[in-house]
Amino acid sequence: MALTYIEIGEWALMQAPAQSVRTAVFVLEQGIAPEDEWDAEDATALHAVLFDVNGQALGNARLLQPSATVTKVGRMAVVKDARGIGYGARLLEALIRCARQRSHKEVRLSAQRTAESFYAAHGFVAVGEPFDEVGIPHMEMRLSLS
Repeated sequence: MALTYIEIGEWALMQAPAQSVRTAVFVLEQGIAPEDEWDAEDATALHAVLFDVNGQALGNARLLQPSATVTKVGRMAVVKDARGIGYGARLLEALIRCARQRSHKEVRLSAQRTAESFYAAHGFVAVGEPFDEVGIPHMEMRLSLS
């Protein structure tokens, strides 16, 4: 695995690199309409971006706080050429650490069905029935931190 680092911050600081990753993965690769990708929650979320040693953004995820005890991971993505070498796991683990530091009791996410086993390997459990989000099958998943 190449040398990388993760920066975590507010949208004002992380917008450019986060948009770079999300545009490459969600808009260009998966065909999600730009108006469906960008939402008001970006402004209030905590964003984690994984960079290589040259400052190139390779991965992104955001952490929302829908309630005092629950946090939600979203917009998790790693650019195509950097997949399969642990970068997604590093991003997810960084956000789970943030949730623990904030004393959250549960982490939730809406996993694309193709990524369900990735999240299950990190302790997330599927809840409910599959559903469609922007034309892509998803599954609600949860991780208890208590």
